[in-house]
Amino acid sequence: MGLLADLLGDYTLRNVAIGAAILGAVSGALGCFALLRRQSLLGDTLSHAALPGICLGFLIAGSRSLGPILVGALISGALAGLAVIFLIRMTRLKTDAALGIALSLFFAGGIVLLTLIQRQAGAAQAGLESFLFGQAAAILPRDLWVMGAIAAVALGAVALCWKEFKLASFDPVFAQTLGLPVAVLEAALTVLVALAVVIGLQMVGVVLMAAMVIAPAAAARQWVGRLGHMVLLAALFGILAGVGGAGISALQPGLATGPLIVLIAAGLVAVSILFAPGRGVLWEMAARARERADLQGRQILATFRDLARDHGDPAYPVERGMLDTYHGAKTSRELDKLAAEGLIAPASHMPMEGEHWVLTEKGLRETEDLAMPKSFPSHV
Repeated sequence: MGLLADLLGDYTLRNVAIGAAILGAVSGALGCFALLRRQSLLGDTLSHAALPGICLGFLIAGSRSLGPILVGALISGALAGLAVIFLIRMTRLKTDAALGIALSLFFAGGIVLLTLIQRQAGAAQAGLESFLFGQAAAILPRDLWVMGAIAAVALGAVALCWKEFKLASFDPVFAQTLGLPVAVLEAALTVLVALAVVIGLQMVGVVLMAAMVIAPAAAARQWVGRLGHMVLLAALFGILAGVGGAGISALQPGLATGPLIVLIAAGLVAVSILFAPGRGVLWEMAARARERADLQGRQILATFRDLARDHGDPAYPVERGMLDTYHGAKTSRELDKLAAEGLIAPASHMPMEGEHWVLTEKGLRETEDLAMPKSFPSHV
């Protein structure tokens, strides 16, 4: 409790945790739309494209003031996003090619500007490169107000245009037939994602920000099937990753907060992919195993039926060893399961001839409509 109280009372940790929570909520919510529009690399493109805006904001302000830098990053990222939309709509380039072109062009320009700034005399530019990988500990209360205002604008726009954004993301063709300005809606969503990127630049940096846009949304997609639930869960996952990364970095001084946040977000994706009901890998593996077991049980039941028909005896006793030979595998587990369901029952037979089973009345009814392509040889 003493350690927890010390952490909660820590000024830096409190600022970082609040900033990370804001980042996680906004990036998780807006990342859902990028994921559903199959533009998972949009966050990567916009985050890298923000670098020249960061440099221009610094040059205009003459200092490392967060406000001008974030405005420059927003303008630069939004321009890159709009360039992607233009290339997709006006040329034959696919989405991935357009994203790659915008990312490379804007990031290269940012690196050139960053190199020129670092060559200038004076120390004002010191630490500007921290926007590449983030510097969460440098967040101040006034920075939180800026991040909170940007988050409120982004989330407010989503709430205001919820139905339009939803329709444009799932079925843009139908949205266009309804008279909705799909191109404008796509541009608006792109600018909103750029806002989410801007919020995270100081926290996780240009390089890692893409993960915060996609990872919470990808994790949430595994658990739910409705967009509203997905957005809320993605925001929750983003908050969990952000606050968790901030807490771990406080417990282990020297560990960078941004990478820890991304690692936790990636861990949430891994857990979701493995264990999410209905879509998780382990869930699907278990479902396939149940289907295989059920299919083998149906095949064994069909063998009972065919033997009974071939011998003209509904109560014809079938030896387990013969079933093993015919099906090429041990059938004891399936026989026990069929017996537990009341479809077959043990049958008394001559000694030393092995275990025998016979269809029950329920089993006979079950096999009436059972269609299996194979028929058991009548001479066996």
